[in-house]
Amino acid sequence: MHSLRNFICGQWSSSVRLDGKTVIITGANTGIGKETARDLAKRGARIIMACRDLEKAEMARREILEDSGNQNVVVSKLDLSDTKSVREFADFINREERQVNILINNAGIMMCPYSKTADGFEMQFGVNHLGHFLLTYLLLDLIKKSAPARIVNVASVAHTWGDIRLDDINSEKSYHPRRAYGQSKLANILWTRSLARRLQGTGVTVYSLHPGVVQSELWRNLSRPIQVAVKVFSPFTKTSVQGAQTSIYCAVEPQLEKESGGYYSDCAPARCSQAARDDDMAQKLWELSCKMLGITWD
Repeated sequence: MHSLRNFICGQWSSSVRLDGKTVIITGANTGIGKETARDLAKRGARIIMACRDLEKAEMARREILEDSGNQNVVVSKLDLSDTKSVREFADFINREERQVNILINNAGIMMCPYSKTADGFEMQFGVNHLGHFLLTYLLLDLIKKSAPARIVNVASVAHTWGDIRLDDINSEKSYHPRRAYGQSKLANILWTRSLARRLQGTGVTVYSLHPGVVQSELWRNLSRPIQVAVKVFSPFTKTSVQGAQTSIYCAVEPQLEKESGGYYSDCAPARCSQAARDDDMAQKLWELSCKMLGITWD
C-alpha cells in the first residue's frame, strides 16, 4: 500500500530547506537528474550540474533558474566515460568549492551496443560504476570536511539481471547489453554498502536506490519492439518527476541521517537481491575497481 500510495501521489513532500548547502548531480541535464536538480534548487541549495553535453546542460540550467528563482545553479563539464575528465572535474571542484554536502551519482547509460570507454572499460560498467567510484574517491576529503554529508547512488531493480563477472568484468568474452547493465547496477549497490562501512563515524552517509521504471532517454538504445512495449506500459511507468522522488528523499530526508548503506525504492527502504547483499563480493569488487582505476582506497 505504501509504495502504491507514493506511486499514485507521484511526489514525496517535505519542506526541508538546503540553504547554504552545495549539491553535485551527475547527468543533471535530462530525466530524473534534471528533476532532482530542479527540486533541490527550489530548496535553496547551490547546484552543480555535472554533465557531458554542455549545450543541453545550459538549456536545462536556464529552465531550472527560471522555475526555482535560484541563481546559484552552475554547469560543469564531466564525462564519466573518461577518467581524465573525471579527474579534471574533481580538481576543479576541490579547488573552487568550499564544500560538497550532497553528491548524487545519477548519470547512467543503459543497454547500449558494445563499446569501450576512453580507458578501455566496457561502457556501461565504466560509466555507471567506475566513473562514479573514481569521482567519489577524488571528492571524498572535501565531502568529509562538509559533514554531515550524503552520497546518493542511483542504482536500479535491474541489479537483479546480472552478476559481477570478476573474470570478465569488461564483457570481452561475451556481451549481453541487459546483463552488462545489470552488472553495473549491482555494482552500484555493492559499493554503496562497502563505502558506508568505510565511512562509519565520519558523518558521511551513503544510499543506493531504484528510481522506478521511468520514461526517460535511457530507453533510446532499445530495439523497436521493446520501445513499443515500453509505450504500451507507459501508464504504469513513472514520469521523470516521479522517478526523481527517491533520489530527493535520500538526499534530504532528516530521518535517514542515522542510516547508511541501505537500498531504497518509492521513498522507503526496499529489499535488494541476495547478490546485492554479498559483502564478500562487495570487497572483491572494491579491490578490482581500485586496480582498474589505478588507485589505492583502503
